[in-house]
Amino acid sequence: MRKIYLAILLFVCCFSGMAQQASKSEVTRTIFAYGGNFNKQFMRYVMALTKKENPRICFLPTATGDNANVILAWYNACEELNMRPYVQRVYVASYTEKKTFEENLLSMDAIVVGGGNTLNMMAIWKAQGIDTVLRKAYNKGIILAGGSAGSLCWFQGGTTDSRPKDLSIVQGLGFIQTSHCPHYHSEPLRKPLYFENILKSRLSPGYAIDDLAGIVFENEKYIKSVACDEKSNTYYVSVIDGKVDEKLLPVVKVLK
Repeated sequence: MRKIYLAILLFVCCFSGMAQQASKSEVTRTIFAYGGNFNKQFMRYVMALTKKENPRICFLPTATGDNANVILAWYNACEELNMRPYVQRVYVASYTEKKTFEENLLSMDAIVVGGGNTLNMMAIWKAQGIDTVLRKAYNKGIILAGGSAGSLCWFQGGTTDSRPKDLSIVQGLGFIQTSHCPHYHSEPLRKPLYFENILKSRLSPGYAIDDLAGIVFENEKYIKSVACDEKSNTYYVSVIDGKVDEKLLPVVKVLK
């Protein structure tokens, strides 16, 4: 009788472990990176990615120091959309904030990161533990999105205007293990510098995105490119036979 009991117990434990593993594998980790600023078209697409009615979407304006005008622009972009917009500021006080960053962010369906100073944003996130919270959100299946600093942060690294004088290399969170270049065609210095950094192995090969285009990644893999108009594109930049290779990625959907 004891042997039968132990066999049943072993079976239950194994089945439970398999169920938990299957549950984990069902979570789709999604990042939507676009090259420039947020707009209604991008926000509609983020909403669609959540696959939820009236999703909770939180904006992180850390890169602009929680600038009030940027926050107002976010709420304007969300007007008349079937979503619930939130903002997570980092310049806060314990007296006014009754929930932790983790409690707030992990209750969302999507998190959108704004543009600005990437270097400062990464430093603040690390000091506040937000980098760890975003990893938890990613693993939980919460949609992560953003443009400019808000797209660069998800990759290994890229170039940023966060320091005086010249564009410099900045490290990201590394959720996507490639480099990244936002503002690919709108800022003349971006493309040649990106080419040079990849050619000289300062940056790994990676994805470049025009301001009005975006890329969807699922479980760290490229899935598709979208754009707000017919002129905007995304690219994969690498080195082949000692020369920079720029591969145009097909846009599968023009956002309305």
